[in-house]
Amino acid sequence: MIKYRLVCEHEHEFEGWFRNSGAYDAQAGCRQISCPACGTTLVSKAVMAPSLATRPDPEASRDGVLSPAELERQVAGLLRRLHAEIEASAEYVGPRFAEEARKIYYREGRERNIYGEARIAEIEALTDEGIPCLQLPRLPKDFN
Repeated sequence: MIKYRLVCEHEHEFEGWFRNSGAYDAQAGCRQISCPACGTTLVSKAVMAPSLATRPDPEASRDGVLSPAELERQVAGLLRRLHAEIEASAEYVGPRFAEEARKIYYREGRERNIYGEARIAEIEALTDEGIPCLQLPRLPKDFN
């Protein structure tokens, strides 16, 4: 369904609901839409601005809009699950991450999934070499 703001030849504004834009076009073309105020069938779409959410309502979790606190909670939960999955399926190499990633990439070491720590400069260097790696943030509560 689509809702249009409509205006008649006498500048009365009203809303109309249609199955799709084609349904509106067909009905307007056959003059099947009439103004509820004056009855004229000379009706057209009014100028409309798109409805954009500029900032979520802090209290909202209705209509699919999450509050900032709820969004943060959900993202943190996803990050924690991602970290747990990585830790369960990869070998921890600690601060040797960049060195081990190079060995694996250049087939100088045993192929396996790894995770660990690396400085930003090391991650940039790996990326420049074409070595795939992903930097994931740790959540502040994970350090406590």
